[in-house]
Amino acid sequence: MATAAQQLPGEQSTEQRIRDVKEATRGVTEQYPREYLLKCIAEGRFPEDCWRALGEFGLLGLSIPEEHGGSGGGVLEMTALMEGLAEAGIPMLFLIVTGLARVPIVKHGTLDQIQRFVQPTVSGEKKLCFAITEPNAGTNSFAMTTLATRDAEGYVLSGQKVFISGADEADWILVVARTTKVSDVEHRSEGMSLFVVDAKDPNIRMQALNIQAEAPEKQFLVFFDEVRVPAENLVGEEGRGLAGMFDSLNAERLLVAAMSLGTGDYALKKAVDYANTRAPFGKPIGSYQALQHRMALAKAELEAARLMTYSAAASFDRGESAGGQANMAKLLASRAGTQAVEAALQTHGGYAFDRDYDVVTLWPLVRLMEIAPINNEMLLNYVGQHVLGLPKSY
Repeated sequence: MATAAQQLPGEQSTEQRIRDVKEATRGVTEQYPREYLLKCIAEGRFPEDCWRALGEFGLLGLSIPEEHGGSGGGVLEMTALMEGLAEAGIPMLFLIVTGLARVPIVKHGTLDQIQRFVQPTVSGEKKLCFAITEPNAGTNSFAMTTLATRDAEGYVLSGQKVFISGADEADWILVVARTTKVSDVEHRSEGMSLFVVDAKDPNIRMQALNIQAEAPEKQFLVFFDEVRVPAENLVGEEGRGLAGMFDSLNAERLLVAAMSLGTGDYALKKAVDYANTRAPFGKPIGSYQALQHRMALAKAELEAARLMTYSAAASFDRGESAGGQANMAKLLASRAGTQAVEAALQTHGGYAFDRDYDVVTLWPLVRLMEIAPINNEMLLNYVGQHVLGLPKSY
């Protein structure tokens, strides 16, 4: 079977690139449909078979250059992959953390780091996740206190990170840490560094969080207690990790947007199918404007957010400053996804809350995307300040 690498020649249009990735994705989702994911969730296990199939189809190699063993393409292709999975009812949070964690290593890391930490993830053999958020700093990443101290043998890392998706499944964690305390730098953006850390280090402890969302990946509070990190695991320059951090976060925004869009489309399809057959008064409820307009508006908002999302992904891949677009894409897509699921809930009426109809199961995860990985209020702050040029509001 042709891999994504074989289907994505560089001269293809953006639309064709998206279609090709989604077609390849269907090869996986037909083998591992929504029912498979729900079984994994019920059994509390990672969808390993599906993940390995993504590797076999060349899909986990998207955004990784062919010379590094990948399938080529960029964040646009990863965005299409995430949307294709979510459209089939199998949104995967681990794909988000994998996608965003690899970006700074490929862009700012050494060849040795790419070979050691990125290439093994292409097949699905090894897994990489990302850790930036801290319990006390929250959205204000500049206030993080996780510290990597240099010594003769490398670095010693201590601190805490929270809401780390799939940390228990990861082989490595890309950790954003301070190499200089915020109190000792002239500007808060200085003194931040990126490290690839062995997730199985005995000085790392993980505490599972009780997050109520229908996903096979668990969320963790991760404790780093004087973890030794070799100097060669520093990605980029010490104290200058801000660019790599924002490369990761912009990619993350786009993958979250794609997951929201795909989930919204999946929910809307369920709503349309139900509304075309449910007829308690003798005619399909889809003919009622109260429901039809709600679904039509959800569709329009999904399509508008989709245009913004892929425009932002294309800008990112061209090396342009994509922060404004990526933030607006995540804002619009997360809202559109939530509204589509809300429309599906309303259309199904009381049956929406019967888990066997698999509608209410969609709501916690899609609604979470308006809060995580960054809340939409902060995105509006960003647009106000950095896009419109208004005074900082917080």
